[in-house]
Amino acid sequence: DNLAGFSQAISAVYPKAQIQKCIIHQIRNSTKYVSYKDIKELMKDLKEVYKAPTEEVAILKLEEFEDKWGKKYPMCVSSWKNNWAELSTYFKYPQEMRRLIYTTNAMENFNRQLRKVTKSKTIYPNDYSLMKSLYLAMADASSKWKSRIRNWDMVIAQLSIYFEGRI
Repeated sequence: DNLAGFSQAISAVYPKAQIQKCIIHQIRNSTKYVSYKDIKELMKDLKEVYKAPTEEVAILKLEEFEDKWGKKYPMCVSSWKNNWAELSTYFKYPQEMRRLIYTTNAMENFNRQLRKVTKSKTIYPNDYSLMKSLYLAMADASSKWKSRIRNWDMVIAQLSIYFEGRI
């Protein structure tokens, strides 16, 4: 979501973390001021940036995007350029893995389920009761995870290579 201080907070706790901002949220945030007349064509050009096969190609496409749309929609273009370091992390990984780190929707959904628990009951008698409620919410959420991740065996093997000793 491009929340202020979020990347720094993650880096402070997990110094080896590679931060990938959510592409979907970046698209939403950067295109909210684009005219409805231009949105279809602009989105087609933008898709060439984030769906590029390599970061090098993506950078070239981003430059083309800037040349075409930069004068008309400078905030949209600058948003991508200013956040590029954390929008392009997924290019370091093979195509099969990119789908998993392309968006934060799965994590956001999980956090939403935990927030339901903490918002519905605002006072807990002690820390243990809060932890117990969160544990039960996590158990409930994980029991609903039905869909398999495509090519998971290959993905986990690649993750163990990229993050040796951390998985």
